[in-house]
Amino acid sequence: MARLPRIEGDCVWHGSDMAMSRRWILELTAGEIAALDAALAHVEAQGIAWHDITRENFPLESLAARLGAVREELENGSGMVKLRRIPVDRYSEAQLKKLYFGLGKHLGHTLFQNNRGELMREIRDEGAAVVGERYGQVQTEDNDTFLSSYARTLSNGALRFHTDRCDVVGLLCVRQAANGGVSKLCSSPMVYNTIRERRPDLLEVLCQPYYRSRFGEEKGAEQVAYPLPIFGLHDGKLTSHYSLTYIEAAAFIPGVPPMSDVQKEALALFQATMEELSFEMVLEPGDIQLLNNHVVYHGRTPFTDDDTQGRSRMLFRLWLSMPNSRPLPADHTVLWRNVEAGAVRGGIGQEALAPA
Repeated sequence: MARLPRIEGDCVWHGSDMAMSRRWILELTAGEIAALDAALAHVEAQGIAWHDITRENFPLESLAARLGAVREELENGSGMVKLRRIPVDRYSEAQLKKLYFGLGKHLGHTLFQNNRGELMREIRDEGAAVVGERYGQVQTEDNDTFLSSYARTLSNGALRFHTDRCDVVGLLCVRQAANGGVSKLCSSPMVYNTIRERRPDLLEVLCQPYYRSRFGEEKGAEQVAYPLPIFGLHDGKLTSHYSLTYIEAAAFIPGVPPMSDVQKEALALFQATMEELSFEMVLEPGDIQLLNNHVVYHGRTPFTDDDTQGRSRMLFRLWLSMPNSRPLPADHTVLWRNVEAGAVRGGIGQEALAPA
């Protein structure tokens, strides 16, 4: 079998280097903040709800070049951008939602993030005692509670490296926790190349299907599983979709074949390599983190809030389908629904699914 190709380009980076780089950090100017303020004032004067904002009714012509550069960096550069200096203390949370959603509409197409049709999600600790009941949990044979990926996001626990079901995920930091809640980032092409050099045999395994579960996503999907490789290549570009929780959840579904020993070995190497090549960064209030899920894995350290000090972690999340996105392999249709370059794709379907 021919050896898998090496990935080249700015999307291949080591965490220690990216932690020192400023190529992906952009400071919004006073004029750009003023343009956002003017667009916000316009929708407020018209009485437009945040979820009804469009590119047309949230005019940002003066930011077109800047946002074009952001899209370029996300797709053909490092795969990530941090926009800084949104003066969050100046706005109410309702105003921030309008401002952020309007900005998102100028970057890409907003997607549903769950089966309740949410286009923007507040990422905060909703309490470990309730998130499983609300968003999905399973009692294992050992009487442990296995939380869905969505439930884990809304707790204060650590999040393992993963990708979201969209071209780009955006997080606006409104408040940070008293302790923890640090973002962890890693280049998936760098992980791919590193495993290619060290264990090309296991890279071949990671380019073959692993079963995942739709548990906690679409309605009626509790018993739906699908095969998808962790790495996919098309037209010289890499895509990686990964969440260990979805792979683990597939084991609860009758008829899903268990992972082979070599699949487990490949997965263990994959996880260790992500940790080795990653870096940590803190999102400060007013920062927007934008990540291309095809080339960047993200995670989070656990956190502790302190409501008495106003230090309760709150971020607004957008899922975006991008107009300059890459084509995907045909076998990724099972997850993305549309694999053509620039297509509207990803997000959570609102129709109920029947078990396969």
